Amino acid sequence: MAGPLYVIPDIHGHKDKLDQALSLIRDEGGMDARIVFLGDYVDRGPDSCGVLQTLVDGIKAGHNWTLLRGNHDQLMLDTLAALPGYPVSGRHKLRWLHYNSGAIKTLASYGLKPNNPTDTILKTIPASHLDLLKATRLWHQTKDLILAHAGIKPGVAMAKQTPKDLMWIREPFLSDRRDHGALVVHGHSPVAFPEHHGNRLALDGGAGWGRDLHIAVFEGRDCWLLDSTGRHPLTPD
Repeated sequence: MAGPLYVIPDIHGHKDKLDQALSLIRDEGGMDARIVFLGDYVDRGPDSCGVLQTLVDGIKAGHNWTLLRGNHDQLMLDTLAALPGYPVSGRHKLRWLHYNSGAIKTLASYGLKPNNPTDTILKTIPASHLDLLKATRLWHQTKDLILAHAGIKPGVAMAKQTPKDLMWIREPFLSDRRDHGALVVHGHSPVAFPEHHGNRLALDGGAGWGRDLHIAVFEGRDCWLLDSTGRHPLTPD
């Protein structure tokens, strides 16, 4: 058997919370534990650079990690790709830099500011960090689970889901109570505490806003939350 699957939601630049989560998973599941990350590695927290480097190092070490892409990760990639075509005075038009995304903190974690020269920004952010984000997947599926950053468009086959829906959707997904065939595990829409709605499980407890980074453990469709005191069942409401 493959063993349990661990899922880590939106990290948002909080390397300390990521380090703690990885330590808890290693203690329970060992170095070969399967982990799916739901995306949004950057923005809002103080150390997006450190988060991405931790993930780069883990992939390089051969850990059994699957990285999904969040909307904040996509915004960062889109903006850095567009920077050479924009003068400093026009950067407010780039969504990552004018949207309430926390991008200023991401740049600061690299010792950068939004008004730095384009060459400086592009040379300072390691290519390995951008390559990691570019290599992320939009969704992952097991026999019992569908994992995506934001969720899915209800009633649409996975092969026909759009990147926008997988990274950005809220409604009509959040209020839809139909059976999706597999349990959809997602982040993106913060909740006060992880919520199991039977057809979907919202795991983002708001780490980007200073709250806890929750770890889910799945064996088939059964779910537990993992903390320093062990596993705690998370059952449908």
